[in-house]
Amino acid sequence: MKRDLMDILACPMCKGDLELKVEEEKDEIITGTLYCAKCDESYPIEDGIPNLLPPDLRE
Repeated sequence: MKRDLMDILACPMCKGDLELKVEEEKDEIITGTLYCAKCDESYPIEDGIPNLLPPDLRE
């Protein structure tokens, strides 16, 4: 995931701002978490892909 995406990403549940927590980064973010403080929900970033599915729809 490119850092530039943070300008357009929003929480899919409440449309609030997301905070980025990076665990591994090379040219792009490989693993990490997107966190919404408004609804207290976290969305994983795995293999460079943010999973923005609502929590009840994730595997």
